[in-house]
Parts: sequence; C-alpha cells; structure tokens
Amino acid sequence: MTVTSTPRTGVTLRLLDKADKEIVKLDRAVLGAFYKFQHDFRRNPDAGGLDLKPLEGHDRLWSARVNREWRALMIRLGGDDWLLVSVKHRSHVHKNLDRFNYGINHITGAIEYVDLQVVEESLLRRGPRPPAAAAPEAVQPPPSVSPSTTPETPLFAAYTDQQLADLGVTTPLIPIVRKLTTDDELLGLAEYAPRHTGEVLLRLRDGLSFDMVMEQVTAPVAVPEPERNLDSEDWQAAVDRSQAVVITDDESLQSILEEGDFGRWKVFLHPTQEKLVHRRFSGPAKVGGGPGTGKTIVALHRVCHLVSRLAPGHTKPVLLTTFNRNLAADLRARLLSLGGPDVLARVDIAHVDQLATRIVSEADPGNAKRRVDDTTALREWRELLVETGETRWNAEFLSDEWNQVILGQAVASRSDYFTVRRAGRGRSVTRAERAGIWQLAERFTQRLETKGLETHRQVAERAAKLEMARKARIDQRAEEQAERGGLRNLHVEAGSGAWLRYRYRHIVVDEAQDLSAAHWKMLRAMVPAEPDDIFLVGDTHQRIYDNQVTLGSLGVHIRGRSSRLTLSYRTTREILQGAMQVLEGAAYDDLDGGADTLAGYRSVLHGTAPSLRGARSWDEEMDLVVEQLRAWHDVPREATAICVPTNGMVSQLADRLARNGITPSEITQDGPRGDRGVNIGTMYRFKGLEYRCLIIAGAAEGLVPRPSVDEWVRTDPSRHERELHRARSLLFVAATRARDALAITWHGEPSRFLAPLLPK
Repeated sequence: MTVTSTPRTGVTLRLLDKADKEIVKLDRAVLGAFYKFQHDFRRNPDAGGLDLKPLEGHDRLWSARVNREWRALMIRLGGDDWLLVSVKHRSHVHKNLDRFNYGINHITGAIEYVDLQVVEESLLRRGPRPPAAAAPEAVQPPPSVSPSTTPETPLFAAYTDQQLADLGVTTPLIPIVRKLTTDDELLGLAEYAPRHTGEVLLRLRDGLSFDMVMEQVTAPVAVPEPERNLDSEDWQAAVDRSQAVVITDDESLQSILEEGDFGRWKVFLHPTQEKLVHRRFSGPAKVGGGPGTGKTIVALHRVCHLVSRLAPGHTKPVLLTTFNRNLAADLRARLLSLGGPDVLARVDIAHVDQLATRIVSEADPGNAKRRVDDTTALREWRELLVETGETRWNAEFLSDEWNQVILGQAVASRSDYFTVRRAGRGRSVTRAERAGIWQLAERFTQRLETKGLETHRQVAERAAKLEMARKARIDQRAEEQAERGGLRNLHVEAGSGAWLRYRYRHIVVDEAQDLSAAHWKMLRAMVPAEPDDIFLVGDTHQRIYDNQVTLGSLGVHIRGRSSRLTLSYRTTREILQGAMQVLEGAAYDDLDGGADTLAGYRSVLHGTAPSLRGARSWDEEMDLVVEQLRAWHDVPREATAICVPTNGMVSQLADRLARNGITPSEITQDGPRGDRGVNIGTMYRFKGLEYRCLIIAGAAEGLVPRPSVDEWVRTDPSRHERELHRARSLLFVAATRARDALAITWHGEPSRFLAPLLPK
C-alpha cells in the first residue's frame, strides 16, 4: 500500500561535508532525480516510493530510493532530522556493509562518515601495480608497500596510534594511515577521509610537530575535555559541531544542479576558517592564501558574523568592498545566498572606485568630468610630450611617476615632491630632474582639466583627501567633547547640517592585493580605529594591477594579526602544481613590507595533469582549441572557458567557435554576455571566476609576457621586474580558475613562464 504524500512539518534534511563532491560527479539525469528526491523526502519521508529503510546491521544508517538505480544513504539523527552522507548505485549499497563507518569523533565531537572500501580503492589506484606475471593465487603486497623486498618507510611511523587519535584522526582509518608510504597515497586518503583527519595528516606531513598540529588544527575545534564523555550518542548536539548544511529550498538546489557546482551555495567553513571568522581582533586583520583556499568564503562569513553583533536598525554600518564591478556583483549574490536579505540590508556593497566616485560626487555634485582609464591617460601623456618636444622622459615613466609617487603619496606641492620617497621606482632622479617632472605633471593635470577628463586614480586620491579631512573633523569634535566632560556642542553640530560620524563600523575587503594606496587611505579614514575595524583577504601572487603598497605606512597595521590558509578546495593537485611552477623563481610581498610564500599550499583533490600543446600558427592553434572543446563534449558549455592575452584574440576565437557549431559567450566588464556557451575573455576578466574545464590559449612568447616588458630591462629594472610579476600572476590566476581540467596552447615559441612545465 502506498503511503500518501501529505506534507509534513519539521522534516530536516542536512548534507554532510564531502557528500557534495560525490553528488556533483553523478550523471546529469541522476542529479535531476536527486533534486526530485530531496524535495519529496522533505515533503514526506514515509512516501512508499522512497522505500526508506535501515541498512542491515546498522541502527542509524538508512537508505532511500533516488531512482531505479541509485540510493541515498542517510544517518537518522533523531525524529525527522536526517543527515545525507552519500549517494550510491544500488549494487554498492547492500554489499560488505561493515565498510560503512560513522560515529561521533571523540576529540572534535563532530559526526564523521567514511566508506572504508572507497578509501582502500583510492589507495590501490595510487599504489604500485602488482607484477604482471604473478599467479592469481599469489599473495600481493598491500597497496602502500613497494613490490621490492624492502618496504618503504611509512609516512607516519614517528607517531603512535594514540597520538594520531589524540589529534582527532578518525579511529577506523588509523590502520590504513599506518600503511601510507607515498604522498599520492596520502592525498588519496585525504580526498575521502573526514576533513579534520585529512587536515591533521597533511599538516604532519608538511613537517609541523605534534604539538603545533595540536595547537593550530585540533585545539580550536576540540570539545572541552570534561564534556567529551557526557553522551557519545547525542547526535543532535554532534550535528551542530559538524560541517553540514540544511537543504532548505528547491531553488537553491536547482541552481546548484544546473551549474554542476555546490561550491557557490554551500559555503562550508573549515575549522581553521571558522576560527578566523569569529575571532575578535584588536585592529586590522589580514587573511592570505593561494587560490581556492576559501579567502572569499571567510570574508563573507565574517560579514555575517559582524552583522549578527549589530544592534537592531536600518543603517548599513558594514562595508564589503573589492576592486572591480564584476567581483562586487558576485559578492552581493553570494552574501544574499549565505545570509539572506536581512544580512544584505545591513551591508553596503560597492567596489572601491564606485565608493570613491560616491564620495567625490557628494562633495562636488556638479562635477561632469569623464572618467578615463590608464590606457587613455598614457595616450594623453604621449601627446603632451610630442607637443612640448620633451625627450628626457618617456610617457610610461612619467605616467608611473604621476600615479605611484605624486598621486599615490598625495604630493600636493613642488617642495613636497622634492622630499618624497620614491621607493620601488628603480631609477633615481636629481633635484633638477624632479623640478622638470613636476612641471610636466602640472601641465598634464591642466590638460586633463581643460578636456574635462579625470582618471580613476585621481578620483581615488581626491576621495581619500576628502575622507581624511572628514576624519580630522570627527576627531577634533571628539577631543572637544572630551574636554567638555563628554557633553556635545549641539549648536556647532546642528549648524553643520549633520551629525558628524564615521561612515562605517566595520570594513571587509576582498582581493586586497589589487587596491591602491589611495584606496587604503580612503578606507582607513572611513572607519574608527577600533577592534574589528578592517578585515582584509588577498594573495599577492594574484596581483594583476601595479598597486604595490605597504599597509602599515597607510595606517592599516596588520602586524601580529595576519593568518594564512593553505588548503585548496577548488583546484586539483595536478593543476595546482602546474600553476605554481609558473611562479618559479619569483618573490612576492605580503602587503606589509615582508615576503609572502605559498609554502604548504596544496590540494586534496586529484585529477589529470594539464595538457600542453603547441601549434605553428594562431590559425592552427584555434583548431586545437576547437578539438579540445569537442573532447570535453560531456561538460556543459557554460562550465568551460577560454582565456587569451588580447581582445583581438577573443573576437577571432569567438568567430572560429561559431563557425564550428560551438556557441561562444564573451566575458565583458559586466560578466558573460549570456548564460549559454563557452566563456571567452582576456586574462584580466577571469579574476574571481571558476570553471570545470579551462583552456589558456595564446600562451606564447611575445604574448605572455608582451614584448614591451623587456624594453624596461636597461632603462628601469624595477619596472621590468614588476611587469614580469604581473604577467606571471595573470597566467597563475588564469590556470587556477580550472577545477577539473586545464589545457594550455600556444603557437610559435611557448611563453618563458611555461618552461618549468615542459619536458626538458
């Protein structure tokens, strides 16, 4: 008899961390069935078509029917509260049931689930193959031991079982951990093990001592010792300590299934990340880390945390900002998904140039100047030099001097320019030369004024000055009020037409490495210097604009409040290794005068190595691109992308794809033009984006880096080094946008940055 599907209230379906990675690999038809299943289950788990029943020999592990061939495995937490841990083919559900292991970790108090058979199969794939001539009945060496007579030393031989258990390693996995002898095997285990276990093992393998791993990884998530043995069967309490998400509505899940990506919806926080989100900082704090380590996720959760501590109201005391319009729009969408409209209502989301424009417009509402980019400004410099007959300096040098020194340090007079430091400019200039440069800078500023033009850097610098002046007035009022014993001067404040106050209480910055000095001065002046005032995330290895700053000199003091994330949750180990080789031999700063590093940066995901192919001409290379896209026929076109060095190549490739029956979708400053087709854009457009499969085309010498970069070798070595860094970073950013597969093509000679990836 079929049970009716009368809706029930209070049915909760949760998704355990790592179950999503298994689900998104399913065939599209199975994903559709899973979407219907979760809807029907939340409506009525007792519906006859779901065939909900416990697995033999298990008191809490149940199976339910997704479709004819697939089953959902769920832990019953109590009543109508369910935790989905896996989706498996029905032929794999009722065999060797002892392999399903689940329980509450005795250290972290979190729910853990592991399929021991899947882990062992993963190790077999990475272990040595048995000798081909061996008889079927011969005993083969275990997967983690070499076929040679002398076994390799196990990776974790220096640690006892008790030490591993004390760190929170899942107990049933300890015997398998004991057999690991290679990094490939370790990564195979970490891919399917509970996340905390993987983190502990990877940190030990990185060389951290037992005590350091205990302090940095285990202690922050450990249940206080007196509470560990109170109730080992309290699954409701355990789920609150677990990395699980409640599936609440069909629309969210439907968008996930259409994108084939749970990452934008379920923002699981790793314990290391969660600690940073909820920590109280005594001042500005920075979180660094390579691509895919969850920096933006941490920033978004940080915003939600800060909003949760606000008193009720209708103001927007929290600012969330980044460096361009595309990323700001993406942050808005993700924050809405994470925190809902109530959080969004208390947050001002704007990119820094938009913010600067708003400030300047408030002060000068009649300003009708047209904003121009750096390329247009450089053209104006060239025309000025032609008109004046000036030959001592080239336009590029003067443009950089104006942007980085005069505007960058708010130099307001000729005498100030004589004394200002020019750190990082490479070429030194005499006092007489400074006088000539200042005169040209004044003429250039007048030229823009006459034409009704202004650069974004000018606007940012003007906004910074306005906000700094506003801050000075606020501080002066505070001093005067303190002198009056805390009483306000109502006549003065009423006469000003407004109560002077800081614009924000908290500021959160994403992609911090690409903001200029003027941007930082503006932001510093917008928020009082108090605990939790500024929280920034970024990675200088991904800097794609020439904005090198030292935050401490701009009033943003992060010393002692900097943290780094090292695990990538997006990119496979193979793609990550290739991308990091692009950076080989280059040094990067940490935004505060020190050095940054990607040491310990790694992924627990496994995939295929990047494909590297050359062609004789651009025409032939475009054929290679078409061929590669056809090889990815089973991947939705909107989940694939092509990244190229120039705008002209974008147009040419789009035309070639269209003629071959492949729909192209160009990425503009507002994002992809459509939601169908292969995305195509220049490297600058790919910041913050993510694709299952990606092609970097045109990675040839003479295009990456462009030829003009080497012209600076003799005239301005510092500029030459910065431009090479920027070109490397663009290629690094592009490569790390790929989740599952990466192909790199070129014509003629491959880029010098690809040398470490090519066969010797």
